[in-house]
Amino acid sequence: TLFFQGEVFYFFRTFRALRNSRQAKVPNTKKRRRNGADFMIKVTLKGGTVKEYDGEITAIGIAQSIGAGLAKAACAAEINGEYADLRTVIEKDSNVAIFTFDDDYGRRAFRHTASHIMAQAIKRLYPDIRLAIGPSIENGFYYDLDTDMTFTDEALRGIEAEMKKIVKEDLPIERFYMDRNEAVKYFEEKNEPYKVELINDLPEGEQISFYRQGEFTDLCAGPHLMSTGAVKAFRLTSVAGAYWRGDSNKKMLKRIYGTAFPKASELEEYLEKVELAKQRDHNKIGRELEYFTTVDIIGQGLPILLPKGAKVIQILQRFVEDEEAKRGWLLTKTPYMAKRELYKLSGHWDHYLDGMFVLGDPDDETKECFALRPMTCPFQYQAYLNRSRSYRDLPLHYDETSTLFRNEDSGEMHGLIRVRQFTISEGHLMCTPEQLEQEFKGCLELARFMLKSVGLDEDVSYRFSQWDPEDTKKYIGTPEQWDEAQGVMAKILDHLKIPYDIGIGEAAFYGPKLDIQIKNVYGKEDTLITIQIDQMLAEKFGMEYIDRDGQKKNPYIIHRTSMGCYERTLALLLEKYGGAMPMWLAPEQIRVIPISERLSAEARALTDRITAAGFRATCDDRGEKMGYRIREAQLEKIPYMLIVGDKEIADGTVSVRARSGGDIGTMTLDDFLARAKEEVETRYIEKQK
Repeated sequence: TLFFQGEVFYFFRTFRALRNSRQAKVPNTKKRRRNGADFMIKVTLKGGTVKEYDGEITAIGIAQSIGAGLAKAACAAEINGEYADLRTVIEKDSNVAIFTFDDDYGRRAFRHTASHIMAQAIKRLYPDIRLAIGPSIENGFYYDLDTDMTFTDEALRGIEAEMKKIVKEDLPIERFYMDRNEAVKYFEEKNEPYKVELINDLPEGEQISFYRQGEFTDLCAGPHLMSTGAVKAFRLTSVAGAYWRGDSNKKMLKRIYGTAFPKASELEEYLEKVELAKQRDHNKIGRELEYFTTVDIIGQGLPILLPKGAKVIQILQRFVEDEEAKRGWLLTKTPYMAKRELYKLSGHWDHYLDGMFVLGDPDDETKECFALRPMTCPFQYQAYLNRSRSYRDLPLHYDETSTLFRNEDSGEMHGLIRVRQFTISEGHLMCTPEQLEQEFKGCLELARFMLKSVGLDEDVSYRFSQWDPEDTKKYIGTPEQWDEAQGVMAKILDHLKIPYDIGIGEAAFYGPKLDIQIKNVYGKEDTLITIQIDQMLAEKFGMEYIDRDGQKKNPYIIHRTSMGCYERTLALLLEKYGGAMPMWLAPEQIRVIPISERLSAEARALTDRITAAGFRATCDDRGEKMGYRIREAQLEKIPYMLIVGDKEIADGTVSVRARSGGDIGTMTLDDFLARAKEEVETRYIEKQK
C-alpha cells in the first residue's frame, strides 16, 4: 500500500505542477511584443547568473543557449521552484535550473523515460499485456503489468534487446494533451483499463497529459527526456507481484524492476554495489549468524528472535530505559489491547482501522470488540488522566518499551525492517506552550545520543512530515490548527538549525512530525525515529492542567521514540557492521580457546573469571583443531579470542586475537579485561572499511 499510495500521490502532485507550468502551449520562437513594443525575458540561473532572451523560450532552449554539452545532458528543469519538463515554455522573468542525471530530479526523469522504453518494448513483444503504472523510484524504475506470463531471465533479456533497438532508433519524445473524454476513448480502444481508471480519478475538466515516442503513447505527468537515445545503459533486475493500487482485494499484477544510467560504466559500478549489498543484507547475515529466523506456520512479518538477536535487543532496551530514567522519564506498562471505544476516541478507528488487528466484529456494536494496539499514545494518556494536573506537574515524561501490532500488507514485509509485531522505545511528553521548544530539543538530543551510541548518527537524514491540504480526509483537525502546528514545528526546527526535507502527506493523522530517516543496504529509506507535535488529541481525551492564571488548558503533547523500532535497529546494525557488532553490543564478546582438550579445566576457570567480571564469554574446548575453532569464532564475528596453552597458563597470561586486527599479543588477563572494559564503557565503534 505504501508503495502505490506514494507513487500515485507523486503522479497527481507532479501532474498539477506540470499543468501549472503551462506546457500545453506550443513554443513561439518569434520575438514577443508587449503593448506594441519588443520585450526581453530575464532568466536567473542557479548560481545567480542572469541571461536575457528575445521573447519566450523553452527550458531546453535555455540549456542549448548555455552550451551543447548541457543540452545533451539535460533531463528536466525547475522553473520558479516547480519541477518542470524541458519542453516548458517560459514567457516571463523566471528563476530556472537545468537538471542532469547528477541531480535527483534529473535522475527521476531519466529513469522515468527508461520505464516508458521498457513498456514500449513489452508492447512490441507482447501486445496483449495491459499496462498499469511505471514510475521512477529511488534507484531505478518499474512497470506494473496485467499478464499471466512468467517473466523468466530469458524473457527479461529479450525485453532488454528490444529496448536497445528503441534507444538506437533515438525516437523523439513528444508531449501532448487530450480532454477527459478523448483520453478515456483512446485507452478504451487500446484495451488499457488501468489507464482509464487513472484518468477517471483526475478532476473534471482537466487536460490530460500524454507522452508519445514512435508508436507508443502513455498517460503520464512527466517530465521526460527529449528522445529515447539518451538512455544508453540499463538492466532489468527482478520481477515481483504487486496488487493494483496496493489493495489486496484487487488483482495481483506483475512488476518488472530495472535501473538505468547514461553510461555503461556507471551501470556496472551500480550492479557491483548491489551484489555487495546482498552480502550485507540483514536477511542473509541475520540468518547465517543465527540472530533470527522466520517460520511459515507462524506467519509473515512475525520473526523469531534467536538467542543472539534477543540478547542484542535486550542490551539495547536496558540501555535505553536506563538512559531515559537518567533524563527524567517515568516508565509505564500498559495493555497490549483495548476496546474499540478507546481507538474511536483517539481517531485510530476512523483513520487507521485497516492497519489494526481487530478481535471481534468491528461493525457489531452490540458486542465487545477489541484490537491489538498499533501505538501506545492513548494508553499513556490514561496515566496522565489518573489525577488532576497543574502547570507545576509539567513537563511530564512517560516512556515505555512498547510491543505494537500493525497489519502491514504482505508485499511490504522485509526481514526485520518491516514486521507485524515489533517493539519500540516509545514516549509521550505533556508540556505547556512555553516549554514546547526546549522539550522538543531534549527529545531530539536523546535521539541523537542513541544514534551516536550505536554508530548510526552519520547515516540518517531528517524529514519534516506535513499534512496534505488537498487530502484533508486523512487527518483530524482544521486547516487553521494544522497551519498553527506546522508553523510551530517549522520555527523550532529552524531555530535548532535542523537540516530537513519536507514530506507532504507524510504527517500522522493528528499532527506534523520530524522523521529521522535511514536507508538499508539497497538504498530503500525507512523511518527509524519520530518526534511529533500534537495539539489535538489532548482536547479529544480531556487532558487538562490548571495554569498559573487558574484557567484549565490543554497541554501540548510530544510523541517520540528514542531508539525507534528495536527489530529495525537490529537489522540496520547487522547491515552496517556486516554482523560484526560493536563490542558493547556483541551477544558474545569473548571466546576462550584452549590449544587442547587437556587444558579444558583451566580454560573454563578462565571463562568463569571473565564472566564474573561482567562480560559475555564462552569456552570452546571441543576436540577440533585449534585453527578450525579460531576460524569458526572469526566467522561468528566474535570480537576477541583468547588463546591459552601451557605457557599462558603457567605465566597467568592470555594470547589475544581480535576479529579485525588478528594477533594482538600476550598480556595478563587483568590487562585485557581493563582494555575490554574501556571499549564497552565508551561504546567504542571500529571505523568501517
